[in-house]
Amino acid sequence: MTRRGTPEADLQRAVVGALRFALPKGAIIHHCANEVTQPGPRGAKRQAILVGMGVHRGFADLMVLCEGRVLFLELKSPKGRLSPAQAAFRDAVQAQGFGWALVRSLDDALGALADHDITTRVVSQDTAQRQSSTKARRSLP
Repeated sequence: MTRRGTPEADLQRAVVGALRFALPKGAIIHHCANEVTQPGPRGAKRQAILVGMGVHRGFADLMVLCEGRVLFLELKSPKGRLSPAQAAFRDAVQAQGFGWALVRSLDDALGALADHDITTRVVSQDTAQRQSSTKARRSLP
């Protein structure tokens, strides 16, 4: 289902559906609802409660746990940009050795899995091209 004015939410629903199909059984796909959409004092109060409970500013939209690996996916519309908090989160998780990827399409999501050596049950055209170029680079002396 596509809703007007929610390109990132539409993309997220599509990516979650694809990941549920593509990832091996036992893989975990998690979305941390770390945003409050309620305006005004009630929203501010709710945000303060969530921060006290451990919500982290800039946390990625999706977290994939599979085969001993952790991959964070930040979903953006074609023109969407990372906020400073999202960029700081990316830098922090990458510095700790975790995977992070910016996703603007289903192929980006599947490609991110391949780039981080997470086995899937499907291969997109983009992923196949990435894998063949990676193999070609590895075989060079």
